[in-house]
Amino acid sequence: MSCGHPHSTPCPEVLSWVYDFLDGEIDDVRRAEVMAHLQECPPCGDQYALEQTVKALVHRSCCHDPAPAELRVRVIARIQEIRITYRRG
Repeated sequence: MSCGHPHSTPCPEVLSWVYDFLDGEIDDVRRAEVMAHLQECPPCGDQYALEQTVKALVHRSCCHDPAPAELRVRVIARIQEIRITYRRG
C-alpha cells in the first residue's frame, strides 16, 4: 500500500507498526513517525482506520468472557521462559 509519494518512513514499515501503535507499545520517536506518516498518506491512514475499527469491534465482541485460569497460568509461564531465554542470550 502506498500513495505513490516518497515518505521519510516507507509505507510497509509504518504498516508493520500499526498494531504496536494501536496497542501503545512503541516508543515516542516511532509513535511520532507513524503519526506523521498516517497524516500525510491517505492509503495508510485508511488502513490504520480499518485496523482501529476491527480492534474496537473485537474488543466489544470478545472482552466479556475472561480467559480460563489454566490458560492464564500457561501464558504467564511461557512469558517467564521467554524472559529467562532473552536474559541469557
